[in-house]
Amino acid sequence: MLKSARRLAARAALAGLAGIASLAAVPAAFADTPVKFTLDWKFEGPAAGFLLALDKGYFKAEGLDVTIDSGNGSVEAISRVATGTYDMGFGDINSLIKLLDEDPSQKIKGVFMVYERPTFAIVGRKSLGVTDDPKSLEGKKLGAPPPDGAFAQWKAFKAVAGIDDSKITLESVGFPVREPMLAKGDVDAVFGFSFSVILNLKAQGVPADDIVPILMAEHGLNLYGNTVTVNTDFAAKNPEVVKGVLKALAKGFADAVANPQEGVDAVLKRNETLNPDIELERLTMANGQNIKTPYVVEHGMGGVDPARLAAAIETLKTSMGLKGAVTADKVFDASFLPPEGERKLP
Repeated sequence: MLKSARRLAARAALAGLAGIASLAAVPAAFADTPVKFTLDWKFEGPAAGFLLALDKGYFKAEGLDVTIDSGNGSVEAISRVATGTYDMGFGDINSLIKLLDEDPSQKIKGVFMVYERPTFAIVGRKSLGVTDDPKSLEGKKLGAPPPDGAFAQWKAFKAVAGIDDSKITLESVGFPVREPMLAKGDVDAVFGFSFSVILNLKAQGVPADDIVPILMAEHGLNLYGNTVTVNTDFAAKNPEVVKGVLKALAKGFADAVANPQEGVDAVLKRNETLNPDIELERLTMANGQNIKTPYVVEHGMGGVDPARLAAAIETLKTSMGLKGAVTADKVFDASFLPPEGERKLP
């Protein structure tokens, strides 16, 4: 009887050791893959889709440990990913095209289009003589942040809109003073993303009926906007990780469209100084103008029309002085996208 008890105890001890060894192996086998992701700008309403994917566990469900950092502009976000400082990011596809045109060896591609229509705008004030006619900008002083994606399109926009820029003064301004300068009347209009400038002006006390947005997409500039990007070395080593990120983002953006308030709550967790009502309006504007467009309703979010992208590259030869060294297939890789049915927005 004693021997049997000893044998059972020994077996239990061995089983326990085996179980401990098995448990010890689990974290190594199933540890979440780290992914460093950079946004284009601060944590504001339009970032809701990214943050909901994080907060609701969509990245975690794909076995990913994603870190999302704020950015300093849609142009800088491109260089962060190209240099490998970040694995993935969110930035202006037109700036990406320019980078690849200058140096095709840069290690970055677009993989998930978010702003199917660009947010590029020149926003002025009615009281300063600006109307929704682009030619009303003639004779005015425009505030232009050098790294701004909208300002980067000025050369092409003034051509398609028939603007005589010899009558316009451009003043270089920093992002922090852009809206305050317009609010004070130091400039007549500024370049920027429509939903950012309009709502920042409201926060500065400018009446809504005095704010005049001139949306470049509505005046002949048929470009794409911001896209999710990936460092191509990272993508080559981790294709399933990239697919998992995009699958999670498709869910996050669908939630931000279906329930914008939930999206704003996710943003406010990162920046409690924001005005909830302004951020809800900002997100609603981004959803309606740039994210849930007629093309996206039909085809799902994330993809591009290769012919349209090729045409956009031709336009950028004017606005950004491209040499013609890059083609659409070198700019955007659709192979990581989830099936179309998983990219439909509510």
